[in-house]
Amino acid sequence: MPERKTYIVEHLDPELGQWSELEYAAIARETQRAGNTFMLSSLPAGFQAPPRLSGIPAFRAETRGVEEMYGTDELRSRVCLLDPQAEKDLNPDDKREFDVFLFGGILGDDPPRDRTSELRKKGFKGRRLGPVQMTTDTAVRVTRMVVEEQFTLNKIPYTDFPELKFNEHESTQMPFRYVKDDDGNPIMPEGMVDLIKKDADKSIDDLF
Repeated sequence: MPERKTYIVEHLDPELGQWSELEYAAIARETQRAGNTFMLSSLPAGFQAPPRLSGIPAFRAETRGVEEMYGTDELRSRVCLLDPQAEKDLNPDDKREFDVFLFGGILGDDPPRDRTSELRKKGFKGRRLGPVQMTTDTAVRVTRMVVEEQFTLNKIPYTDFPELKFNEHESTQMPFRYVKDDDGNPIMPEGMVDLIKKDADKSIDDLF
């Protein structure tokens, strides 16, 4: 029987923006296909997940923070914090070491905000995903490819800072690293390109 893994995003914002909703739905769908669990933690009391998220069986909403859920050193030792400042890169052997993969909510910010530092100080072991900023769904996708599909980070097909062309005159460059699909296009959540196009006059930060 395959080992079940849990992917947790600490959702530290009081609201759930359209960008995050699309990312989280993409993570939940991919996690569902793999037979694992996707959780948002540290949610405000009374949080209502949108239907596109709550309708996916792999998704769980949790008001507790990870330090409460994994309150002992033994439990914490099985949690991997994806941390840009970690000393070691994530690698396929981490499948045996960790059951839970924790994302501190910083990975889709441009420029990056170090919201992971608090979790780092609480003793969670860290692993890096590389030097280039990723969206949250990309970070979870890359982690799953390493842990479940046994890719090494340098064998994953990436595209950095892709340009999205909407028409002959309109385009925007994304400030993130993505995984490429078989056609060489960045893998993005369903509906994301339309959201970016609709809000092309806004900054990326305004969409989260």
